[in-house]
Amino acid sequence: MHVAADSARRDAALRIRLGPCAEARWPHLRYIARVPPCFDVYVWIQGHDRAGALSRFINRYVDVQDPGDPRFDAFVRTLVDQAPRQGDHEALLELRRDPAADSAFSLYLHARHHHEAIITVTEEGAVVLGIGLDDPDNSPDVWQRGATLLTSLRAEFAALGGIGGVELAPPHSAAEWADDALVQVRQGLAS
Repeated sequence: MHVAADSARRDAALRIRLGPCAEARWPHLRYIARVPPCFDVYVWIQGHDRAGALSRFINRYVDVQDPGDPRFDAFVRTLVDQAPRQGDHEALLELRRDPAADSAFSLYLHARHHHEAIITVTEEGAVVLGIGLDDPDNSPDVWQRGATLLTSLRAEFAALGGIGGVELAPPHSAAEWADDALVQVRQGLAS
């Protein structure tokens, strides 16, 4: 029962922060109210070895035996192996949050030791790597584990910065990365 009350409070807080039309702009609020929350952490990677960083993240954090998304193979062929097949580009276009986006998309995957692994390519061509930590009790311990994981991911991937928050959507641009509306922890540069 207390999870439902926490969800209702979080939903109301998001509506207050996002304004009276929040549910029209953010229909996932109805979904969030029924799903135990995750504390999501993301690191912003920008560098010359994007394929290498993606490969290391996938090998360490993604359940490659059961990635959870049928477009995973198209993603690996295109962005890691840099050898796309016919239809791979179209498969990746399906991952866009905004159909009008030029190149930004996110891939949500099953993780090895966490709730989920999230890989985002931004409009600027940077990579945002994310981990979702299951937090059904809205525990301060999960927030602390998230902050620790964020520090670790930043070091592991030489990330410019990191952000974290409850049910925090992966940023698809530098402007979204810099937006502090739902960010609960920020480390390093804004973007």
